[in-house]
Amino acid sequence: MNVVETEIEGIVILQPRVFADSRGYFFESYSQRDFDTAVGPVRFVQDNESCSVRGVVRGLHYQRPPFAQSKLVRCVRGAVLDVAVDIRRGSPTFGRHVAVELTEENHWQLFIPKGFAHGFAVLSERAVFQYKCDEFYHPEAEAGISISDQSLGIDWRIPLSEAILSEKDRLFKPLAECEIDF
Repeated sequence: MNVVETEIEGIVILQPRVFADSRGYFFESYSQRDFDTAVGPVRFVQDNESCSVRGVVRGLHYQRPPFAQSKLVRCVRGAVLDVAVDIRRGSPTFGRHVAVELTEENHWQLFIPKGFAHGFAVLSERAVFQYKCDEFYHPEAEAGISISDQSLGIDWRIPLSEAILSEKDRLFKPLAECEIDF
């Protein structure tokens, strides 16, 4: 596994070694031992999967402490633009983001530590997205930031006027109006 640092400390891209031949391919998608060595010890407790059509944007989601989540995300079918926004008050990168295209072809994974809002935009006709979390889902701790917050400078690579959002995600406010307690 190759580990690629991003411009925001703590967020890393994990690029697996893929073995391909005439039969197809094989790769180890997760090894606790290798993850602990490359990233650090994180105990994942929940795996999630979503299937979405082109133009769907999910996010920008986070859970408030004490139920904050670290995530290890990947796209197993199709392509997504995956985005993590630093929401740690006092961080030198507060309000900045990392955006990475995750595809079924590149097999990359993105590790997002606690203190970040997360979202993705579906770039392919359909995408299957999987992620591991180190904290269970707690609806009472759920929060989010508007994907159209201009101060974040995110190019979702789809016109926001055509983005397909859940009703809940439509109601999220810009970062400046959010109560952030990281």
